[in-house]
Amino acid sequence: MSILRTGRTLKRLDEMLTEAIEGRFEEGKYDETELSRLESRWKEYLTTSKLSVEAARRERTDIKSILSDISHQTKTPLSNIILYSELLKEQPLTPEGLEIAEQLGGQAKKLEFLIQALVKMSRLESDILEVKPKKQPLAPLVERAVRDVSSKAKKKSITIKQEPFGEIQAVYDLKWTREALFNILDNGVKYSPPGSAITISVKTYEMHVCIQVEDEGPGIPEEERTKIFQRFYRREVNQQEEGVGIGLYLAREILRKEDGYIKTGSGHGKGTVFGIYLGIDEFFQNC
Repeated sequence: MSILRTGRTLKRLDEMLTEAIEGRFEEGKYDETELSRLESRWKEYLTTSKLSVEAARRERTDIKSILSDISHQTKTPLSNIILYSELLKEQPLTPEGLEIAEQLGGQAKKLEFLIQALVKMSRLESDILEVKPKKQPLAPLVERAVRDVSSKAKKKSITIKQEPFGEIQAVYDLKWTREALFNILDNGVKYSPPGSAITISVKTYEMHVCIQVEDEGPGIPEEERTKIFQRFYRREVNQQEEGVGIGLYLAREILRKEDGYIKTGSGHGKGTVFGIYLGIDEFFQNC
């Protein structure tokens, strides 16, 4: 009898699991048996899980709506402040007045960047942002990211060198990986001394391609190399530079969403090397 009871229990457990997967599980007639109590607990668990999923879905929808409102409502006022600050600088001003106008425009641009960064960060963390990696050449990614940062590099007389890497391909989303690479390059330009160089090279491995960005800045001590990818983390020695400490965090999260990753290495005073690792086969994206 014990064997038969065990068999019936296992069969019912299998049926319960199948019904749960198909979304049609219903608790049977309740009695005082262990199997009946198990059915009751299983129904309670599924109901709680369903409510949690629905709550999470509603929360993501609410976050998406709030982020959209923030982005929309602040765009025009900030653009106007930046425009008026530029017009103000064209007026006859005292040196002090000109400095105030420049500060006004600079702070408005910083606020605009911060809002955009926060919106992107929230979308990444709530899975609203959709990354669609596919296998494609690396050249367009590198060329566009370099073009995006070139004007800022030119102002500091920083040279961006690209080592030839042929027709190498990798699996990535062009739009968002471009932003991740731009954040790395922008970071290099920001903290590198005027007249220095940033070198971009590509290395291939068995399962990954690595875009390596090497600068001639102050370097990052080993004990801080993991901290720099945290939200809003800024090294004490870099506090005088503009920034909000979110670029590297966004780069890491973007790469994580396409099954890539980022590493850094340097010795203090020897510059910094960032490695962006991308998969080379779309098969691994679905594993």
